Amino acid sequence: MSNPGASDQTPARTVAQLAEVLAQGCKPRDAWRIGTEHEKFGFLRPEAVKAGQQAYSAPPYAPNGIEALLKGLQKFEPDDWTSVLDNNNIIGLKGRGEAAGAAISLEPAGQFELSGAPLRTLHETAEELTAHFDAVRPIARELGLGFAPLGFHPTATRAELPWMPKSRYAIMREYMPKVGSMGLDMMQRTCTVQVNLDFGSEQDMVRKMRVSMALQPVATALFANSPFVEGKPNNILSNRAQVWTDTDNARSGMPACVFEDDFSFERYVEWVLDVPMYFIMRDGKMRNVAGCSFRAWMNGERQEGLEDVTPTIGDFEDHITTAFPDVRLKQFLEMRGADAGSPEMMLALSTLWTGLLYDDAALEAAWELVKSRPWEDYVKLRGIVPLMGLDTPWGEGTVRDLAAQMIAIAMDGLQGRDMTDESGQTEWVYLAPLTSLVAGAPTQAERWLERYYGAWMGDVSRIFLEAEV
Repeated sequence: MSNPGASDQTPARTVAQLAEVLAQGCKPRDAWRIGTEHEKFGFLRPEAVKAGQQAYSAPPYAPNGIEALLKGLQKFEPDDWTSVLDNNNIIGLKGRGEAAGAAISLEPAGQFELSGAPLRTLHETAEELTAHFDAVRPIARELGLGFAPLGFHPTATRAELPWMPKSRYAIMREYMPKVGSMGLDMMQRTCTVQVNLDFGSEQDMVRKMRVSMALQPVATALFANSPFVEGKPNNILSNRAQVWTDTDNARSGMPACVFEDDFSFERYVEWVLDVPMYFIMRDGKMRNVAGCSFRAWMNGERQEGLEDVTPTIGDFEDHITTAFPDVRLKQFLEMRGADAGSPEMMLALSTLWTGLLYDDAALEAAWELVKSRPWEDYVKLRGIVPLMGLDTPWGEGTVRDLAAQMIAIAMDGLQGRDMTDESGQTEWVYLAPLTSLVAGAPTQAERWLERYYGAWMGDVSRIFLEAEV
């Protein structure tokens, strides 16, 4: 579910014009799809470590690292993938044929990401996840690599992690320390899972945006999977979510405009226009304009590095991708509040939001739940759940109670969708890991902590093989 990129050279002149770019995402219900994206940390498997290498350390880009894995996948499935290059370095794969609509990309320290194709059912999502792991695993093993989906790197310092040769990341690497204390941690040491979902109209977008933005902290609590930093617990269940509290607050978080009465495509554009820029593409090259104002540029005001160029629709589409709110609006909605986790939990993430947002009665019930509390309460919740998870106080109970209400609504929504596979299995079976959590089972983070203080005897490196996919 990707945007067309910087191919549209139409000059960008008005807010209404840019809002129309977002409005083009409106689709009839029968065209709504589910796109799942997930990241995972690579590591050197202990049996394959060579002299000078350390078991469980992050693989380099080259040699015999991430670059070789990308080339191996392309060679293994030549009809499905074409290379994505940046200064002649392979930095991703674009799907074609049976993989059309999907992409494989690299996060800054080599976190390996599948951006799944837009799929009709969660059964297809389950098949896609399995097929991806099945394709990556033998090639990775041949290179001596493993992959573990965790929310925050459990052992490495930033200095111990590599940087991928991607122009965008070089710009962000220089800019991030100027605007927050944990931006480089976000880039190098975090992994997420997200689901991308469609909307039918502006009104539908507004309702879905408000519901999912408010409840994103609950997803953070349910999917918490990052309790370790540099080999030790630090009393935070989701260090990934904690990092986002001070990465770059001008472009992240829960924008207040979402809950204002006049929220619309135009209001979101107004917010994005005030998010500082990172780059533009010209003549196939990325130009560093970090800190410049898209609004000022569009209004004809002088911006250093932009004097000789006019803003285009393609520039705006690129700029949208540099805003990082907990729910991001493009020509679809991206749910961004969860740690990466086990394949079952990745699938549960897509299942939860599909159930809440793709059935009218479920969406209405979720909105009634959300609007019973002021917007500010959800913003406060966002700051607490990384530490306390499902035990975070909420009203007269805890976030676990709120999560139970969410899951019950999602269950009804999935039954309303009535999507069964060939064997008659329903979509709501994929919620099973979450129903266990609200019944009192430990989250992924809590389970790792039990292992740390028990069987692992304080050795966090044991997590890599136990979490390996």
